[in-house]
Amino acid sequence: MLPARLKSARQNANLTQERLGVLAGIEEETARSRVSQYEGGIHRPTFEMMCSFAKVLNVPECYFYIVDDRFAERILELYLEYKIPSSEY
Repeated sequence: MLPARLKSARQNANLTQERLGVLAGIEEETARSRVSQYEGGIHRPTFEMMCSFAKVLNVPECYFYIVDDRFAERILELYLEYKIPSSEY
């Protein structure tokens, strides 16, 4: 997981660390510090937690794991272009 990509996606979504953590299912008391540790590369979240972050941030899960920034941005563009609105599920 690339910590900088998590921080960038969170900032693009205009969410605080605490709000992202809470929306992803982390207890409010520890949400800010846990997200801060993930963004700082101090701790690595589980894949399941990254899936929760991806859902909240409206990005594909793989976005956090692709090393090449240009490729990651292209994947994000494709994801947003072809994503089925949740109302169609």
